[in-house]
Amino acid sequence: MASLHFQTQRGSEIEAVFDDLAALRIAVFRDYPYLYEGTINYEKEYLKTYAQSERSFLFAVYHEQTMVGATTCIPLRDETADIRQPFEGSDFEIDTIFYLGESILLPAFRGLGLGHRFFDEREAHARRFGTYKTTCFCAVERPENHPAKPVDYRPNDVFWIKRGYKKEPALRSTLEWPDLGEVVSTPKPMVYWMRALQP
Repeated sequence: MASLHFQTQRGSEIEAVFDDLAALRIAVFRDYPYLYEGTINYEKEYLKTYAQSERSFLFAVYHEQTMVGATTCIPLRDETADIRQPFEGSDFEIDTIFYLGESILLPAFRGLGLGHRFFDEREAHARRFGTYKTTCFCAVERPENHPAKPVDYRPNDVFWIKRGYKKEPALRSTLEWPDLGEVVSTPKPMVYWMRALQP
């Protein structure tokens, strides 16, 4: 941990690290269960959503000059239509929900407590505004017998439950991206997890 340093950016400031963040997202999301065949150009286009939101937040971890971990959050209202979709027309008040984006870390830097730090930083950021009651995120669901699933794969469910999050199977959306080795995007089911934002 002594060799690591941290950096935060908000709103349009995030654009300054688009290249680093895009490269990190591609590197981490190649692994199961995302199996993401990403491109820098696609990533930078997606990340514009965060740069355009005044209340978005990035917490990044660096080893020397290299970004080795990052996490983001943004008001649900400012997210893309695909992410907002399960909440629109429901009993949820979108303007009281803060959406937690990626939580990514290169393998060599895992097991240092940074996963908890990521949640702490994002939840603290959401609390600063005094108007948000709930935080949420979504995660991809793959079939149990997926051929690319590693034998020793352990989902993050236990960690998320310890953080106070509850899986909400009724809240689902569909996102599209190309799996590894593919050039065509295919739909992926995403399920949401939520918790009340503690004061």
